[in-house]
Amino acid sequence: MLADGFKYQRPMIVFKDVLLCLAVVCIWGASFTVVKIGLDELPPLLFIACRFFVAAVPAIFFIPFPRTSIWNVVAIGTFLGIVKFGLLFVAMRQDASAGTASLLLQAQIFFTIFLSYLVFDEKVRLGQLTGIVFAVFGFLFFFLSIGGNVSNFGLMLLLGAALAWAIANIIMKGMVGVNLLHLMIWASLVPIVPMLVASHFLESSTPVSLILTLSPQGWASIIYMGYLATVVAYAIWGWLLRQYNSATVSPFALLIPIVGVAISSLYLDETFGRWEMMGMLLVMTGLVICVVDEKILSIYKLARIRFVRFRYKS
Repeated sequence: MLADGFKYQRPMIVFKDVLLCLAVVCIWGASFTVVKIGLDELPPLLFIACRFFVAAVPAIFFIPFPRTSIWNVVAIGTFLGIVKFGLLFVAMRQDASAGTASLLLQAQIFFTIFLSYLVFDEKVRLGQLTGIVFAVFGFLFFFLSIGGNVSNFGLMLLLGAALAWAIANIIMKGMVGVNLLHLMIWASLVPIVPMLVASHFLESSTPVSLILTLSPQGWASIIYMGYLATVVAYAIWGWLLRQYNSATVSPFALLIPIVGVAISSLYLDETFGRWEMMGMLLVMTGLVICVVDEKILSIYKLARIRFVRFRYKS
């Protein structure tokens, strides 16, 4: 018998759900270009406040509070909404291109592996360690890319954003049976007031006038990030994770920086130098090794369980 509370997950992903995965990848990949466009009209902290206001305030009247501690919600809102997006948007304002940011932010995978080892005593497998080594060399190439698509300061900001995302992952990893969409909606309330206050003192004393003078393109950027990139994309992704093993869904996330780089090159005319291209190749190689290693382990565990059940029935 299956354990209590265990939900059957499909062994193979069906075609329509592959399309859903690709839709989320496109939404999140394009979001870096959308943010870059929005930052031309709004300073980063005010943009964050507007984005989460659009995502959270209308939805909380229809979405129940998640079945978890309020402190967990505050922690997720702080590390994701304030720290991660704060560092990311500040970096993208002046110090990093959209395509580069979409790739370097995926360093959260390596930080999550390391923090899981520290907090949950999860073993770091040889494949994961190999992927991390590739990525570290990739990041070093970005340090060599002076005057390119990311400054050294911007690189540090992006890695800080990735670390904050990984910390949020660890907090969510410790939660059991929590609806991801409900969690994200309520956690989106946390950054609104702190970002508005910080924007008032650090960016502009007249935030309302900046919002009222937004162009249709600026409003479209906020609505895209608030509804599509937050509510819609997380809802689809959370549903997919409930239908399939995470090792089946998570490899699609590797396409996010590819989409991000392609769209930024197409719409923002971003170009990448030799050092940056080499760095991107190494980081992507590291990401693929880490995710494929996880997938192989999941397949091995599934095969082992089925073998044990077969022997038991025999």
